[in-house]
Amino acid sequence: MSQTLSPMPVLSDYISKALKQDLAQEVLIKAKFHFLDTVASMISGSQMLAGQKAIDFVKAQGEVSGGSTVLGTNLKTTAIHAALANGMFGHADETDDSHAESLTHPGCGIVAAVLSSAEHFERNGLDMLKAMVLGYDVCCRLTKSLHAYDFRVQGHSSHTFGPNFGAAAAAGALASVNSEQARYLMSYAAQQASGVSSWMRDKDHIEKAFDFGGMAARNGVTSAIMVSLGFTGVDDVFSGERNFYVAYGKDPIIMELATDLGTRYEIMQTSIKRWTVGSPIQAPLDSLDILIRNHNFELSDISHIKVIIPHESLTIVNNREMPEICIQHLCALMLIDGNMNFAKAHDRLRMRDPEVLRIRELIELSASDELSKQMPTRQGIVEIHLKNGKTLREYTQAVRGTPLNPMSQEELDHKCIELMDPVLGKSTASTICKAVWELERFKSAREFTQILRKH
Repeated sequence: MSQTLSPMPVLSDYISKALKQDLAQEVLIKAKFHFLDTVASMISGSQMLAGQKAIDFVKAQGEVSGGSTVLGTNLKTTAIHAALANGMFGHADETDDSHAESLTHPGCGIVAAVLSSAEHFERNGLDMLKAMVLGYDVCCRLTKSLHAYDFRVQGHSSHTFGPNFGAAAAAGALASVNSEQARYLMSYAAQQASGVSSWMRDKDHIEKAFDFGGMAARNGVTSAIMVSLGFTGVDDVFSGERNFYVAYGKDPIIMELATDLGTRYEIMQTSIKRWTVGSPIQAPLDSLDILIRNHNFELSDISHIKVIIPHESLTIVNNREMPEICIQHLCALMLIDGNMNFAKAHDRLRMRDPEVLRIRELIELSASDELSKQMPTRQGIVEIHLKNGKTLREYTQAVRGTPLNPMSQEELDHKCIELMDPVLGKSTASTICKAVWELERFKSAREFTQILRKH
């Protein structure tokens, strides 16, 4: 592969100046939406199996007085280990944000890196938001440059590659790297870039939490701390002999990393989950919610249910062992209960409930070529066939929480308080929501993270 251009000059300059640039109000507001959503996912995730294993890891390394905060706990540890733990918390479940075109979950890795780095380098609230926006820009452009969906088919994990670079950029900005150091920062990120898409076979969501969030955050903070201490490296890992794109690219869009920086913000195209379940299940649940609210029918009236999703989503959600990523189980629950929340989505006992199993038997899951053509948007269709011959059909094209159908602040607060309440209590959860909406007022990251601890 011949290569004469490199994104590095523009990218390294952008990283070095990110905290000095003003952001439009709409970008700052969108950043707060995703910051809050991710923090809530982390606090909730601290109680999940992957979160508990991350806590065990932190304790095994030893606590560090005055270190960085492990959210939802009373633990302090090194910035690197806090980033790993909080990153795993962020994707311990299926509650965190996603960027469809780049095939990444940016928040879990990037916000984890931002939180621990902001404490380590003594930054303020506005710095955290600016670093976060930068991280999303780099994360999403990186995997788009690799043709994310083809990259995954080849066996790589876009969900680890993108956030790995995004977390490094965000942490590096908080470390005040200059343009030359930003070049080294990206080289250390490239050397740590890895990930195999076999994560789909992880039945307990522990490795997946590390792959999506913990590893990226750890690598990013590691890169930033090393470079801040004077580590030097390769001047341009994206061009020259044996560069990153030679190793990983197949007809890469080499200049994507440098395109429209400062005018096109990837966070604006990132989605928040209304339902705390796997991304491919969002559209079917939206469809069922509309059908339940708009039509009067009983479970006994149903003869057959057809759920249609893109081909690319089938293996991710088809008859999975975990309730929150099993589409048949969640659709059955939605029909029985008429609604969905975190507790319902994670109740493993209900996977053996006779009524749930009976409704699951009525559900036919199929894939559609037409819906696949709409990727990376994850659309879905639900058809409820009644015994009287009538068919109720709902086609969700813009899932609630996506850029085309955004959630309101009130909706997000409701979701986040529900997630944080079992860990920190409703009063503290409400305080955290209020604090994030006013994050730029915090002069110290530690002042903010103090609220996120268990006391």
